[in-house]
Amino acid sequence: MTLKLYADSACDLPLSFYEENNVELITLQVHIEDREYKDLINIKPEQVYEEIRAGKKPKTSQASPQQLQELFTSLAESGESGLYISMSSGLSGTYQTAVMVKEQVKEEYPDLDLTIIDSKAVSLGYGLTVMAVVEQIKNNEPKEDIIKFAQSNCDRMEHLFTIEDLDFLAAGGRLSRSSAFFGGLLNIKPLLHVDEGKLVPLEKIRGKKKLIKRMLDLMEERGADLENQIIGISHGDDEETALELKRLIEERFGTKKFYIRLIGAIVASHAGPGTLAVFFLKKQDN
Repeated sequence: MTLKLYADSACDLPLSFYEENNVELITLQVHIEDREYKDLINIKPEQVYEEIRAGKKPKTSQASPQQLQELFTSLAESGESGLYISMSSGLSGTYQTAVMVKEQVKEEYPDLDLTIIDSKAVSLGYGLTVMAVVEQIKNNEPKEDIIKFAQSNCDRMEHLFTIEDLDFLAAGGRLSRSSAFFGGLLNIKPLLHVDEGKLVPLEKIRGKKKLIKRMLDLMEERGADLENQIIGISHGDDEETALELKRLIEERFGTKKFYIRLIGAIVASHAGPGTLAVFFLKKQDN
């Protein structure tokens, strides 16, 4: 039996990916002043960057319980098995809402077969796992193996990123204001990562070149077989720097496969223009 896969729009994959791979899209919302948009449906990331540069402050909201209830009820009625990989519970309430809605649907449909995984990831850190799980489903791997694979991928997914203005994260509650104090001063660049699904500052580095070199050093220290895995790079409307990072990774590690994306509307609303992120599988714990 085919495993039905669900993913939300914060994984920064294009709408065409969902359509071509039979992945059910769970949309998050973007709010700009008095307007509300469904991510990937009626707003594009480019519009979010334009609004931010015009001085607007987009806000976001999690997936609606109504949408989740409709999707999970439809799954129950179909008798199929489902797997929902959600964005990090440390960055959105969507995972907790999905778990709650699943229990509500099970009251009426006790045989609902749905596994929900907290990816503890965001952007392409989340998207790369979704892409890998799609391949597992296409290869007709057993359901239990796919679920274990998805969980393992989530556990091993490393995020390294820099933000042009940490006030975006602080204002949205994604980072404490005490952590944001060093942004924008004397060309100091913050380097962050994701730890247990939350955004955590790592270091303060002066200048973009030194920052990118430090990202590469950490990739070497943390990454597993970087030559042969797909490396994800996402950027906040700065493709030139993303391509330069790709070139340096190729040069240093011999990596052959990359997936480069503009950061989507949900993440862009909190990270802002100028963000640069790299995602890869880290070494397994012994």
